[in-house]
Amino acid sequence: MTTLLWGVLPYVTFALLVAGLVWRHRYDRFGWTTRSSQMYESRLLNIASPAFHYGILFVLVGHLIGLFVPESWTDAVGVGEHTYHLFSLYGGTAAGLVTVGGIALLIHRRRTRAPVLRATTANDKFMYLVLVAAIVMGMLAKLAHTSGDGYDYRRTIAPWSRSLFTLSPDTGLMAGVPVLYQIHAVIGMALIALVPYTRLVHMFSAPVQYLFRPYVVYRSRDPRQSGPRPVRRGWEKSDV
Repeated sequence: MTTLLWGVLPYVTFALLVAGLVWRHRYDRFGWTTRSSQMYESRLLNIASPAFHYGILFVLVGHLIGLFVPESWTDAVGVGEHTYHLFSLYGGTAAGLVTVGGIALLIHRRRTRAPVLRATTANDKFMYLVLVAAIVMGMLAKLAHTSGDGYDYRRTIAPWSRSLFTLSPDTGLMAGVPVLYQIHAVIGMALIALVPYTRLVHMFSAPVQYLFRPYVVYRSRDPRQSGPRPVRRGWEKSDV
């Protein structure tokens, strides 16, 4: 079971992710969307959506730092284990609470607004279930090990995660990991595998290019032009 969960399942997850993205891009480009329901209701959405997206972004960044930044790197810049634990505990909990609050409001909106509920598919409901389970289980795992410096996952889960990219997963590192962390990891892999087949696929089409595109420049009228501008056909005044 150890080999299956920590040596096989991660690669099955990656295969499902890549295959799903390729299939969705080739055969369902018009379905590659969030299927926005803003036209049905926008007041609650304007509060819930930013809260969820900003919260989940900080959660994702925290996971990337915790799993892929070695402990020796943080020690080198003067961040000790206790300081790192406090930052992870309070920062991660705050991000998790914002995310949970946002997704709770999104679910409430879907349940109480009839047009939005009718636009909710079984796929959406299953996605919400797995997403909430992953977030809540991660918070429970963190809060259940708060004594002292907490559970040092950077010596077990993090090296295991990095070993996956060398195609030589060190499954033994995960054998002694607390059960709550193991459940969180399994649900997390299930969520990653589901991404291409749900509305979560829109994360791979985020308009990042907008951050680097040139400014939109509007040209003013040429000052050398004299007299009124000629009236173009089709734009005459209604009283002419």
